[in-house]
Amino acid sequence: MVLAAGRGTRMRPLTAMTPKPLIEVAGKALIDHVFDRLDAVDVRRIVVNVHYLADLIEVHVRRRAGDRVLISDERKAALDTGGGIVKALPILGDAPFVVANSDTFWIEGASANLPRLLSAFDPDKMDALLLLAPTVGAVGYDGSGDFELSTDGRLKWRRERTVAPFVYAGCAVMSPSVFDGAPEGKFPLTTIFNRLIQEGRLHGLRLDGLWLHVGTPGAIREAERAYFASAA
Repeated sequence: MVLAAGRGTRMRPLTAMTPKPLIEVAGKALIDHVFDRLDAVDVRRIVVNVHYLADLIEVHVRRRAGDRVLISDERKAALDTGGGIVKALPILGDAPFVVANSDTFWIEGASANLPRLLSAFDPDKMDALLLLAPTVGAVGYDGSGDFELSTDGRLKWRRERTVAPFVYAGCAVMSPSVFDGAPEGKFPLTTIFNRLIQEGRLHGLRLDGLWLHVGTPGAIREAERAYFASAA
């Protein structure tokens, strides 16, 4: 599932007429960078949720992937990341699935990250496996990080007044069962993460490569510099 229903408020004024997933970085819409990763592992069905400027996104992804794309329509009301996945569960199916933010963007290291994430997911040990980028060195990111990663792969939230070593890179593998009993309507995915941390079922995998955080107009140029430098 590709989460594409956000308004992209931090990307204004670029998102006044263009939804953030269609903002171009390195000559390609952000959501197409995500689709490239999914195509590389032969994903055959992609669910995309839409809300803000929904028609533009729907037309774009159908041109890109045709009948492989299923639209989860949130035009009437945006449901946030958690609520959006719950709405889409009937078309996602019963098996574990990949969930990716529509602006998920990284430069691969020695090993491609999505195949690593899929291989490392173990439903006996975890209910969700998050791709994590090192907080220090992430391009375009100036936050305090999200998680601490234990030696056995389990995650804990960043402690107050500290900088966590890892930030969520916007891509994960999740079991649909984690949404059993989830709240109705709008809620963030962090609600699910909170419960899984308490149960010891939220795990992380360190990204191999460089994460590019494209959150503001100014971050686009910084991401492009890193992207083209890596291709030189």
